[in-house]
Parts: sequence; structure tokens; C-alpha cells
Amino acid sequence: MAVHDFFEPPPPPPASEEPEPPPTPPWFGPPRGILPGVVALELVLARTDRAAVCVSRIDAYPAGFEFVVLTLAAPGQRDDLDPMLFGPRRHRGRGGNGLPADMLRIGVEFADGAKATNTAGYHTGEHPPRGPVMRDGGGGGAGGDWHQDEWVWPLPPPGPLAFVCEWPTAEIPLSRVEIDAQTILDAATRAQAIFPARGLCTHQA
Repeated sequence: MAVHDFFEPPPPPPASEEPEPPPTPPWFGPPRGILPGVVALELVLARTDRAAVCVSRIDAYPAGFEFVVLTLAAPGQRDDLDPMLFGPRRHRGRGGNGLPADMLRIGVEFADGAKATNTAGYHTGEHPPRGPVMRDGGGGGAGGDWHQDEWVWPLPPPGPLAFVCEWPTAEIPLSRVEIDAQTILDAATRAQAIFPARGLCTHQA
């Protein structure tokens, strides 16, 4: 026996299929493998001499929708604002409600009065929450312009849908703008399943 054949490698492990991932509840975020129906918007929620808060796009899915928040700082205000709390001042100046004054508060209100906000925390349980939920998605920005994706579950009922914001540091009071929720519901019917759903919980409210 040749010296280099003395140590033999172990036999290969028996073939096995990858286990299916556990179902992902739809309130955690947008489903994968689906091309959403799109609603283009040029919606200004609020504007002051310091900044503006806008919604520019809605991606609608069968179980919920995602919208893009654009935050624009006025010239000369860029270094003093941090809407997503990315910077070192993220715990500075908490107000009477316990929220940082620097934080951009954003939310939606359905026609039936139910609401979801980015300040209420995340629902991480396996069972559906009682009301709508909002969850932060991707985001970033620099130089006075920021963007943040917000996922809302479930789809709103027909009627007015309000986008609500407040940002004390930018001197933006509680502000709201309404759109017709039917535009989102119609867009959701245009969503296309590009790849078969795997590991996806399809429960809807």
C-alpha cells in the first residue's frame, strides 16, 4: 500500500433533503418571490422650514403593503437631523411620551380606526396580532436625504387610508394626509407570484 493511501477519507454522508424552513408569518415583512402591484405617489405629509416628510411609492401584496418614506432636510439643517436614529444622538431629548424627539414617528390609520405605527414595537409571535402592525424594512441615507421602507399588515379595508407623521426636532407637528385605500387594494390584485411560495404562512386577517 502506498504511503499516501494509508489514511482513507470517511464515506460520504447519506443523501438527505434540506428541511423546509418554518413558515414566515406575513406580518413579519413582504413575501418573497412575488412582484408587487405598484402605486406611485408624490405625497407630501408635512413640510416646515427645516424638513419635509413624503411618501413616494407603495408596493401592494395579497397580504399587506410596503411604502417608502422620504425625509428631506432643508439646506443648513442636514447636520442637525437624524430621522431614523442612525447617528450618535439616538437617545437624546426624549419627550413626555418617552419617544426621542429626534425620531421621525410615522404611522397609518385605516378607515375603521385601526392604526399601526413605527413606535409601537414589533409583533414577533406566531399567532396573528389583533390589529394591524408596521415593521421597519430597509433604509438609509446621507447628506440630508433619507429613505425608509415600512411594511404594513394586513391590507386596509376600503375607505380613506391616512398616513400620519410627527417629528418634534424638525418642528413638524402631528400631520396626516389621506388617500383612497382602493388604490392599494387594486394594486394588490396585480401582484404576481414569480416563484412558488416556500416557507410562507399565507394567513390573512
